Amino acid sequence: MARTPLLQLADISLTFGGEPIFHDLSLVVQPGDRIALVGRNGSGKSTLMKVMAGLIEPDRGTRVVTPGISVSYMEQEPEMKGFATLGDYAASALETGDMYRVERAAEGLKFDPERAVATASGGERRRAALAKLMAEAPDLMLLDEPTNHLDIEAITWLESELKQTRAGFVLISHDRAFLRELTRATLWIDRGMTRRQEKGFAHFADWRDKVWEDEDQQRHKLNRKIKSESRWAVEGISARRKRNQGRVRALQELRAERAGQIKRQDTAAMALDSGPKSGRKVIEAKAISKAYDGKQIVQGFDLRVLRSDRVAFVGPNGVGKTTLLKMLLKEVEPDSGTVSHGTNLRPAVFDQTRAQLEPDMSLWENLTGDSDMRVSGRADQVMVRGQPRHVVGYLKDFLFDERQVRAPVRSLSGGEKARLLLARLMARESNLLVLDEPTNDLDIETLDLLQELLDEYDGTVLLVSHDRDFLDRVATTTIAMEGDGQATAYAGGWSDYRAQRAEIFGSEPKNNSVKTKHNRAELKQETRNATGLSFTQKHRLEILPAEMEKLQAEIGKLEALLADAELFTREPVKFSKASEALVARHTALQTAEEEWLELAEKAERD
Repeated sequence: MARTPLLQLADISLTFGGEPIFHDLSLVVQPGDRIALVGRNGSGKSTLMKVMAGLIEPDRGTRVVTPGISVSYMEQEPEMKGFATLGDYAASALETGDMYRVERAAEGLKFDPERAVATASGGERRRAALAKLMAEAPDLMLLDEPTNHLDIEAITWLESELKQTRAGFVLISHDRAFLRELTRATLWIDRGMTRRQEKGFAHFADWRDKVWEDEDQQRHKLNRKIKSESRWAVEGISARRKRNQGRVRALQELRAERAGQIKRQDTAAMALDSGPKSGRKVIEAKAISKAYDGKQIVQGFDLRVLRSDRVAFVGPNGVGKTTLLKMLLKEVEPDSGTVSHGTNLRPAVFDQTRAQLEPDMSLWENLTGDSDMRVSGRADQVMVRGQPRHVVGYLKDFLFDERQVRAPVRSLSGGEKARLLLARLMARESNLLVLDEPTNDLDIETLDLLQELLDEYDGTVLLVSHDRDFLDRVATTTIAMEGDGQATAYAGGWSDYRAQRAEIFGSEPKNNSVKTKHNRAELKQETRNATGLSFTQKHRLEILPAEMEKLQAEIGKLEALLADAELFTREPVKFSKASEALVARHTALQTAEEEWLELAEKAERD
């Protein structure tokens, strides 16, 4: 028996500022649908969701909600005027006596319902908006970036709730792990066209690449046909003018078809330059402790960060990740202990609050007004990794068009602000990248590119993130901050940390809860192996031989390449890069050998 749809859009067309966003768009959302809504930043995902919610009227077309069906949209910037507390706002549509639903959601999402609206942060307001939607339990939930401002515990809670719900939902998110876990269908907005596949986000990349491959093949065939017909027109049209006017018109139609094809948006032309190398030791913290208002952030924490490390900091919101990061950068003094830096450090910082951006200034002014980027005597150029660039050309590398260059930053979307901040960050030569929540609002393609750039970056990376997939792709060490001043280093990314923690404690703690400080210390002592090495040290001792073997193989290839006596004359750039790479590999091998010897000696001694 056919199901009654929750929502139908038919022949929707919408234009903003003369530019068509959608044309003749139609879609149906059925009961129980779990849909990922994906597309590049600026493609219209949030706009489409607002059309679905009835918040934006299309120029043409119809929106039909089945009678008796409730539809709720999670507001990005909720209007809370007239409400004293976040709880009052979240419960505003509930019946008397149903406040327990808000309290339950507030516990899972980690905000205080008694917090006054006037003093609440933007993140707290968003969490209250999400709690409002979850407490109302509509038949169709429209969720636009619900994981922003949530820590991993709260994301896990939300995942569990959405898995159990009988409601349908449409979901926009940059969190790939979240999308893979929850969705069973995908809506893809691409150049004004909306496609649907009855498979979840896990299958999106293969689907997208196949669509683009088919497009490329069709474009290639069309170009070949136009070339063939054009040759015929040049060589023989005068002799066959009357008989072949139809063929001439067909050629004109082929050219019109090619002209009408919409070019795919390029990927942002982002680049990172690690600049001069730092010393082998980047940061060393010894027995540092810090407390604020009686709350212990870290206690007796040791950490040694070496060149090229990728160190991630994870833990609940408010646990002190950013504070620890600032202590390691010497921006905040520890109460006790010491932090020392290696030589020749050039840090570049991505700030999650976007505080480096002036909202009322234009994109142009935000770049040229930066003293580190300004080119002396030139108001239209910025210094990018030591080279002058026209500000418009550089912003185009990050997918901004000329109309946006003079617009105020406050007019940008969250993803566009993140790209602008990356443009500022990547203009600098650096050998220490500090990334505090860099993934918020970025589209999937930009996230993929950022991960590739970090893979190739020769410097060191310190990263705070709640994006589990991104952590797995980037981090080589994870610092887990679990409260009570405890911060523990684990080898690898998020999944590695969870697996090691489960091995240490015997099982995964529910909702990532932690045991008491006393029990945790006892359990970690019990699980130290017979050599006296910690789990992380034991893991390093096991994997270092493979790392050294790989480096030795790379050194052999580079030495063979440089053995070509004519390489310097024939390809001087290649010779220079190969020489630099050989020095870097020898340095990395020496570092790995020293670390292995140190751990092996400790294992033998203990």
